[in-house]
Amino acid sequence: MVRFLARLILAPLARLVFRPRIVGRRNVPKRGAVLLASNHRSFIDSVVITLVARQSVSFLAKSDYFTGRGLRGGISRMFFTGVGAVPVVRGAGQAAQDALDTGLEVLRSGRAFAIFPEGTRSLDGRLYKGRTGVAWLALTAGVPVVPVALTGTEKLQPVGSRKLHRAKVTVQFGEPIDVSVFGEASSGRARRQATDAIMAAIQRLSGQEEAGAYNEPPAQGIRERVTRALRNPNEL
Repeated sequence: MVRFLARLILAPLARLVFRPRIVGRRNVPKRGAVLLASNHRSFIDSVVITLVARQSVSFLAKSDYFTGRGLRGGISRMFFTGVGAVPVVRGAGQAAQDALDTGLEVLRSGRAFAIFPEGTRSLDGRLYKGRTGVAWLALTAGVPVVPVALTGTEKLQPVGSRKLHRAKVTVQFGEPIDVSVFGEASSGRARRQATDAIMAAIQRLSGQEEAGAYNEPPAQGIRERVTRALRNPNEL
């Protein structure tokens, strides 16, 4: 009920205040499982997608947003629950797999789920290489992928800002992609090819320059630097 009321109130309010340009909205079904794969430019991206899509879209959010105390904590919990956020502990390894499993549960329950294949926000405006979790989700759940391109959200809420600013925002929903043609979820090659096809579709919509590399935050400590260097000697 909280989610229904939040969408009922916030969706028209957001369109009235920010007047986003929405393209291809009909590519998102009104109901049923579908995976939305988007470029990532701002913290507010997930909220923008779920408020303009034809159905409520779930997305992952840090568990911290749901565990705060007092009035502020209660407001945060109510807001993120209302816009479809699903709490998760973020990280690599098992934490990353747990996040994907959470998304899989959403899809198997017949709902829409959004994911950012780049993993983290692009700070330079380029489109980074997609991680194959997006393909694993779509292939395992057996659902179509709708590519999404966001433009202007980096100005709507710039990095480091807690306030929303007036900005021209465009949300483009591309035609659904059937990734099953690439093979099974157990195939690394199929996951890579499906992910590359999804990212190519996002790039055609957004027009972003392709970075040709993964978007990774700076290495924390000597151990992480060495680990990355072993994967890619050019990083040292």
